[in-house]
Amino acid sequence: MASPSARSSALWSVSLLTVLLAAAVHSNIVYDEDPLQPVTSDETVSVGGTVTLTCRVAESDSSSLQWSNTAQQTLYFGEKRALRDNRIQLHHSTSTELSITISDVQLSDEGEYTCSIFTMPVRTARATVTVLGVPGKPQISGFESAVPEGGKVTLTCTSTGSKPPARLIWFHGDQQLEGRPNVVESVPDDPTYNVSSELTLEVSRGDDDTVITCAVDHQSLAPGDKRSEQTLRVLYSPIVEIQPDSNLPREGEKFNLKCSGKGNPEPTSYIWEKKDGELPSLAKVDGASLHFEMLNKSDNGVYLCHADNGIGNSQGEYTLLVQEAADNSADPTAMLTSSGVDHAVIGGVVAVIVFILLCLLIVLGRYLIRHKGTYLTHEAKGSDDAPDADTAIINAEGGTSGAEDKKEYYI
Repeated sequence: MASPSARSSALWSVSLLTVLLAAAVHSNIVYDEDPLQPVTSDETVSVGGTVTLTCRVAESDSSSLQWSNTAQQTLYFGEKRALRDNRIQLHHSTSTELSITISDVQLSDEGEYTCSIFTMPVRTARATVTVLGVPGKPQISGFESAVPEGGKVTLTCTSTGSKPPARLIWFHGDQQLEGRPNVVESVPDDPTYNVSSELTLEVSRGDDDTVITCAVDHQSLAPGDKRSEQTLRVLYSPIVEIQPDSNLPREGEKFNLKCSGKGNPEPTSYIWEKKDGELPSLAKVDGASLHFEMLNKSDNGVYLCHADNGIGNSQGEYTLLVQEAADNSADPTAMLTSSGVDHAVIGGVVAVIVFILLCLLIVLGRYLIRHKGTYLTHEAKGSDDAPDADTAIINAEGGTSGAEDKKEYYI
């Protein structure tokens, strides 16, 4: 039988070995001087993703590597599957490496996984898997109907399911807005968080139809992956403009004025009046339009249009100055046009005359050519044979006895 001192020494040795083994199990320290010490790395993965756990040793003594989950259940022993979970698959296995994958990761998969090599003594290493809770698409509330100009609207953006808590950011177009600090609430019996943020705006007519965006900022998401938009609707009184159908109203012509009111909602009521007087008798009101059948100098003046959309009433002004009726003699453009027409007419007449003269010359020439000949009378016949001028005269006057009556011949 061993002495009390021997038993005490043995118990102390066992206790020391237990402490060292426990320290080895819960330690992730790499011992470079021990080629059989497993080496692992911590991993981060989002819910629904896939994580790969790798365990390596520098040298092999033919001992098998093993992966265990957070509950110390064996997942793989070498190439042999130990736990029936189809999400866990063998990725790579050699004498110095054992890699496994876990797909469709859930929050419950988070924790410390252990790689062991069954040497004497057993050597282990830990790998911490951090699972990120992916935040849900943000939801914006607080805007139920259009807001009058100058009023305030408070929007609330909420996102659930994030881990760690997400951050909510407000934008107006590309400009970041400063909302109230995010409110983070933990979910009972769940490691995720609900996050909310409020934004209060004083709206103007320029905010009508603009878009306010709430975006989620989280390490499990790429920038802009999850965001929601809210279009603002602002009610405001109309802005009124009067537009003429001609920039040069002339006496005796028709003329129209149109009242244009831009507001939200659109104007439904229009009232026309003439400043410092009544509307002309020939002017007719047709809703947003004012028609002049025939302008007169007496129509000159300032015309007002009042537009009402139920939110407010605004007015526009137009000063009508009727010009004198068009006069071609005073209108340089008309004079140039008339002059051009006259020149064209004169040129046409001259061309016709020249054409007629040419035709007459051609006809006359052809006639003369066809009737060309010699005209002789019998009276001068004796003069051709006279020896001298006196004799020719005597013969021409003729007086030759027995001569025949004068006759004319065409040769």
